[in-house]
Amino acid sequence: MASDDEQLTLSSLGKVGKSSGEIGADHEPLINGIHSSENYSASAAILPFLFPALGGLLYGYDIGSTSCATISIESATLSGILWYDLSSVDIGLITSGSLYGALIGSVLAFNIADFLGRRRELITAAIMYLVGALVTAFAPIFVVMVIGRFIYGIGIGLAMHSAPMYIAETAPSQIRGLLISLKEFFIVLGMVAGYGIGSLLVETVAGWRYMYGASTLLSVIMGIGMWWLPASPRWLLLRAIQGKGNMQELRETAICCLCQLRGQSIGDSASEQVDEILTELSYVGEEKEATLGEIFHGKCLKALIIGGGLVLFQQITGQPSVLYYAASIFQSAGFSAASDATRVSILLGLLKLIMTGVAVVVVDRLGRRPLLLGGVSGMVISLFLLGSYYLFLDDVPAIAVVALLLYVGCYQLSFGPIGWLMISEIFPLRLRGRGLSIAVLVNFGANALVTFAFSPLKAWLGAGIVFYVFGVIAVLSLLFIFFIVPETKGLTLEEIEAKCL
Repeated sequence: MASDDEQLTLSSLGKVGKSSGEIGADHEPLINGIHSSENYSASAAILPFLFPALGGLLYGYDIGSTSCATISIESATLSGILWYDLSSVDIGLITSGSLYGALIGSVLAFNIADFLGRRRELITAAIMYLVGALVTAFAPIFVVMVIGRFIYGIGIGLAMHSAPMYIAETAPSQIRGLLISLKEFFIVLGMVAGYGIGSLLVETVAGWRYMYGASTLLSVIMGIGMWWLPASPRWLLLRAIQGKGNMQELRETAICCLCQLRGQSIGDSASEQVDEILTELSYVGEEKEATLGEIFHGKCLKALIIGGGLVLFQQITGQPSVLYYAASIFQSAGFSAASDATRVSILLGLLKLIMTGVAVVVVDRLGRRPLLLGGVSGMVISLFLLGSYYLFLDDVPAIAVVALLLYVGCYQLSFGPIGWLMISEIFPLRLRGRGLSIAVLVNFGANALVTFAFSPLKAWLGAGIVFYVFGVIAVLSLLFIFFIVPETKGLTLEEIEAKCL
């Protein structure tokens, strides 16, 4: 419990709003953008974005490198091991091992994130990345390799939970949207790097070891960088307002952290900006922690159906399979040499990079629903084309390549960026953190399941039938979007809660 002096300080900053996080009319200027000017140094803003964003880049790198590593590790001549003759289930464990770890990492983050803070959670993620990469790269047997993949995945789960929060909470409001979008861009950049490095090493003996080991350097840089960066001022003030420390001491620490984040340009306004954050936190009732049970009632339940449904369909329409098995699919499509398949995968990654940029530019102009409906429609066409290629048109490998590129391009215009955007918008303020945690768990869980199941299903049913199944699921996702998902373009978060829920 906070002391009387701390409660007095808190009450002087403002009264708590309604339990749902709503703010009275007399407090509306606070949420309509009337704040003191946020002066900042552009150079000082780079590192607080860059080091957390490396967590996303390492996640993307794992996707790209695994696509190539699965080819290398199954080669009798190039794997450099005696246990290269792996079953489809074994390959599924390698590809999905990091995703199972990410699932556990997300559960851990749900319980320890507010205690550790964003900075220490990112440092922990960097350590998991480093240990996981080393264990995987030096694995003497298959079981040890899977353990390494699992440890690396815990780093993914922690990083993908804490990096967006740290960037959002430390970035100047003028460039916050740009930096959060660039964080997603870094994930795709990591995929391209993984494809590129994989293509260079796929014909090297034991090349898969080098592919996984290459991520160690960035893990070290990320860890050192986050150790040097300050804690999130907003997290410090949240602890202060919830009575988890001395109000005055935490306020002074937050001011020092904000000065380090903004550079010399902030001048004497740091104290005023910290007081504004404290006032805002008190107005929205942040001193009362939300319970898990509240997420399954009323508006929150509807938001969970919308957000959870989007991230579920994001995965079960085949996205993990296309990314993790890209090189193998190209190889089956006629690019017989391992290096040919992985180099074509680089084109797939570059297309993903370009289309991510396009989506960021047009989403606020066109709206969420048009991009979702148009992009998923393209995914339906591409999935049925892939199924038809493997069943009827296997003498025209260009069809498989075109279909995969169409799929990736349409995915990046729709489910890729819009799914994450919608779950950040749709949950009511008070339960947004816990709602997002559940949505992330659904995302990683579905991702791991589809990734693990693809190889056994492909061996059992054949690739053509599997892609047809993904196509049917994509049609169902179109119906879900058309009838369930609202348009949130141009609405404030409060208007979304009032009009869409």
